[in-house]
Amino acid sequence: MAQRTGSRRRKTRHKLKKSIRTKGKISIKNYLKKFNPGEKVLLKAEPAIQKGMYHPRFHGKIGIIKKPQGNCYQVIIKDHKKEKIQLVHPIHLKNA
Repeated sequence: MAQRTGSRRRKTRHKLKKSIRTKGKISIKNYLKKFNPGEKVLLKAEPAIQKGMYHPRFHGKIGIIKKPQGNCYQVIIKDHKKEKIQLVHPIHLKNA
């Protein structure tokens, strides 16, 4: 069986690119965002921060916060018919 070449961020040059207006220092309030269980969130990756980033397949999806875990949150995402749990840092989450 052939082995797949590359890692999780392969072929994401355009998907994980920041616009020219959003480049630069990241606001500290994005790190300290609080979410409540049951709240709907949008997964929008911050490419400058790799910590707590989800798989690019889920970019732009809407999920539901299950519970906090450490500095991150458990987010339930529906992937076709299955529900999957991703551990995502709040810098990659926006209110939906």
